[in-house]
Amino acid sequence: AYFQGAMGFRFACQVKEEHGQPLFGVQFNHFLLNDKVFATVGSNRATVYKCNSDGTITALQAYNDADQDENFYTCAWTYDTENGESLLAIAGVKGMVRVIGTSTIRCRASYSGHGNAINELQIHPSDPCLLISASKDHALRMWNLKTNVCVAIFGGVEGHRDEVLGADFNFQGSRILSCGMDHALKLWEVDTPQLQQAIRDSFEYQRGSKRSFPTFSAHFPTFSTRDIHRNYVDCVKWFGQLALSKSCENCIVLWKPPQKGEHAHSATVLHKLEVSHCDIWYMRFCLSYDHTLLVLGNQVGKIFTWDMTAEEPAKLKPHTLSHSKCQTAIRQVTISKDGTCLVSVCDNGTVWRWDKKEG
Repeated sequence: AYFQGAMGFRFACQVKEEHGQPLFGVQFNHFLLNDKVFATVGSNRATVYKCNSDGTITALQAYNDADQDENFYTCAWTYDTENGESLLAIAGVKGMVRVIGTSTIRCRASYSGHGNAINELQIHPSDPCLLISASKDHALRMWNLKTNVCVAIFGGVEGHRDEVLGADFNFQGSRILSCGMDHALKLWEVDTPQLQQAIRDSFEYQRGSKRSFPTFSAHFPTFSTRDIHRNYVDCVKWFGQLALSKSCENCIVLWKPPQKGEHAHSATVLHKLEVSHCDIWYMRFCLSYDHTLLVLGNQVGKIFTWDMTAEEPAKLKPHTLSHSKCQTAIRQVTISKDGTCLVSVCDNGTVWRWDKKEG
């Protein structure tokens, strides 16, 4: 077949960015009510696209970093709480977070502090001013986009021992799961009195103040495990009270982290979602906004989709989306907020759109 659709999705269109370099990140903007807008990052560029109703995609804007050696790996959407402008945070090999204002496509702020590349950015689920970054320097940082300060650093004594590759807030924004090259998954509490005070203080901080902001150091995660994966852990997401994580071992693992206040020494593995040709690292999966759909691309251009509404984990079986012209590694997939549109990005600079079938 020329292309095959499964789980109600059909191929809509594809475009290729002219730089032809790998695209590592793609994210839909879930803050927009009507338009389906997403961003891609790769090389020293971030591009914003719109999904049109006729199944095509149109490039709206592109930001090219002044540093030709920059290579962006990750992006995250948020908005200006004062004027509602959509903001795109991007980061990569240079270890700088850049915040792009989409009305001007200019860099509004840059945050330095990480000693090496940034592999992941995530916005707090209920506070659009708080951003976390996960870095090759073994640490995570929390930034306040309103006052441009580093609120907290997660790392050190009991932190990651190698590159941090992924991180995710839970739905309440009270906990962070992180994963890395040290094969470890770590759980950090955000709602401790000390960190909550630091967050409050960060909003009171006056720009231009002569004193630097006293960044809070979180050295101790409440839970850490190296028992779930035997290789680099490159993606982790909360799934309600449970967690999904993957390594380069051809599967996504569904497991149960300890509840808050529960002193557990090990994690409970509930199920393994098996895939094929997914044994290179930095291939990231996506959960839909309502957590009903899980999507992962592999290194030969296929996309696996799981219906997460199954009554029990054993019934989670993947459907496959494939196209004869998509043969290269899919680095990331994103799903529109309403779940009707799926976009993936590849190592050859291509962007692929799949639409949910009518009916």
